[in-house]
Amino acid sequence: FEDELGAHPPLGFFDPLGLVADGDQEKFDRLRYVEIKHGRICMLGVVGYLVNKAGIFLPGDIDLSGTKFSDIGSGFAAVSNIPSAGLAQLVLFVGALELGFMKDIEGTGNEFVG
Repeated sequence: FEDELGAHPPLGFFDPLGLVADGDQEKFDRLRYVEIKHGRICMLGVVGYLVNKAGIFLPGDIDLSGTKFSDIGSGFAAVSNIPSAGLAQLVLFVGALELGFMKDIEGTGNEFVG
């Protein structure tokens, strides 16, 4: 994999955990696809964090008891302020996206389009 995109001198191809030490091209392509996808999700997460830190929140209530989105806060501290049912919905929604919609598109070289 020394000729792959991202292999630069002086390190060359950097695989400290030996995940593709066996030279399996299909496994390498899959790991690269997953890295790109998760990197894009992380970028969206950072944008969401910055938007909330700027004081911009969704309008309305997050639950039926009247808790506003702006009452939740931002950052890691906000996770403890989200109702349990809301956290469950987030986990189920992300799981549905991962299993049902965010799939490899054949013929694109495992590049996650969009």
